[in-house]
Amino acid sequence: MSTDAIIKALQAFSTCDVSDALLKLKHSRGGFLSGIALWSPHRQEGDTKIVGPAYTIDSIPPSSILFISAPPVSNALYGGLMSNRAKYSGAAGTVVDGRIRDLQEHRLLNYPVFARNVGVTAPGEVLEVSEINTPVQFQSEGQDMVINPGDYLIGDLNGVVCLPKELAVKVLALMPSQVEADEKVAQDIQQGRTFAEAAKDHRSKVKKPEDV
Repeated sequence: MSTDAIIKALQAFSTCDVSDALLKLKHSRGGFLSGIALWSPHRQEGDTKIVGPAYTIDSIPPSSILFISAPPVSNALYGGLMSNRAKYSGAAGTVVDGRIRDLQEHRLLNYPVFARNVGVTAPGEVLEVSEINTPVQFQSEGQDMVINPGDYLIGDLNGVVCLPKELAVKVLALMPSQVEADEKVAQDIQQGRTFAEAAKDHRSKVKKPEDV
């Protein structure tokens, strides 16, 4: 599948759906980037969703997601001018493994930004750009994860998931039956059945990794 086709197909699914499929493929923590949440255009509110290949900084290809990371510091890694540049470039959104600043500016741009937290201090006194569009180590204790250029980042109200590009086709094959089963389980529960009864009926029909 082409990158554009994968992006279009992933739009139909939530971060939870992608993570569930990755867990079936035994991918660590289902690709979840712990501690990263939506800050703009609203704080974990609304229907904001981003899907696109990861790209790590400045000349951002259209529909890509800018991913920025640095060792833990109190300084912000990303500000309003960078969102101006990203939006002008056609980026789908930004994911920051650290703090951001100029929150109101991101929101006025209606530009999606996911981050660990907010701050006020610019990064210049302690940080400088060291590498562009290379594999990036995610900065989280106890979570050994690398985000590679071209991996798919999916962000929504639940958080952000990194889908390795080499697993994208398998994940897309697993998700439809998984989502359909959970919808039927929910319908049965609302009609009075227990979760155990409904899950036994419907989840037994879900595709398994060996089926794709």
